[in-house]
Amino acid sequence: MRTSPGQARLLNALTWAIVVVSLLPIAWMLLSSLRNYSDIAAGEQLGGEPLRWRNYLDIWTQVDFFTFFRNSLVVCGLTTLLSTACALCAAYALARFRFRGADAVSLSFTITQVIPGMLFFLPLYMLYRHVGEAWGIPMLDSIQGLVFLYVALFTPASIWIMRGFFVSIPRELEDAAVMDGCSRLGAFVRVVLPISAPGIVATATFVFLLAWDELFFAWVLTSSSQVQTIPVGIRLFVSQFQHRYDLMMAAGAVSTLPMLVAFFAGQRWFVRGLAAGAVKG
Repeated sequence: MRTSPGQARLLNALTWAIVVVSLLPIAWMLLSSLRNYSDIAAGEQLGGEPLRWRNYLDIWTQVDFFTFFRNSLVVCGLTTLLSTACALCAAYALARFRFRGADAVSLSFTITQVIPGMLFFLPLYMLYRHVGEAWGIPMLDSIQGLVFLYVALFTPASIWIMRGFFVSIPRELEDAAVMDGCSRLGAFVRVVLPISAPGIVATATFVFLLAWDELFFAWVLTSSSQVQTIPVGIRLFVSQFQHRYDLMMAAGAVSTLPMLVAFFAGQRWFVRGLAAGAVKG
């Protein structure tokens, strides 16, 4: 069914309207990051003093924003590597091998995504406290505690995504590699992994973005700035630094840069991965 010129113009106008509405909060954040906090409090972002570029320098010099930034990179980087690696192995097993309970395991991964994460807070806090007291492994207010939690939270969704990519790869390619002398592991490394590279990049990008934006658990499970991440650091501008909304907006603008770099660097692979995962062979 072909679209008429009038319908095409209407769809284009609707698309641009959605884009403008989506970009308005970002534009308002960028504008507010270049204003004095008194102008923001008075609602005069469009007027007042000249643009204040010093706000981007002040977030590094007046507060320990570098520590928050470094912690986010470490936590999200480790989470992305571990979660993607675990999802890679588990998804391949679920896609290629039939064993008792495989369907139940796949269903359990899906069910975990509809349970609110906040329901896990109390048992998780008690578990972390017990591990610290009984085994001497600090989990509360620690980098390893956040990484362990994020891997546990984001791996089920990663497995569900990766399984779609592996199912779309013809099994005959691996069988041909095995017949040529490769082991099952060799066929996985030499055949499956190169083909599934778009899916791996898409999954890694998905995990990184989720971990970078997570606030609730990072807020309640950490108490010192030495382990807190950027979302917590931005939240502290409201209560700890004299309600400096100008610095908070500048910090928010800076915190989006790694996400933009991660997305645009892997955009080609991300789109290819989503398209490949949507097709079942």
